[in-house]
Amino acid sequence: MFSFFRKKSELDRLNEQYTQLLEESFKLSTTDRRASDLKRAEAEALVPRIEELRAQAK
Repeated sequence: MFSFFRKKSELDRLNEQYTQLLEESFKLSTTDRRASDLKRAEAEALVPRIEELRAQAK
């Protein structure tokens, strides 16, 4: 009921940031390929940390 008061975990924040970066990359892909690639690289840089946190959670 009061889940909106709960702080987001680091994993939740990283997943949200990863998704946002991929969406931005997709939007930029039609106009500026270089900027799109940079956003994609930023998103991919988050993957090792996300996987590390998922492994710790198990």
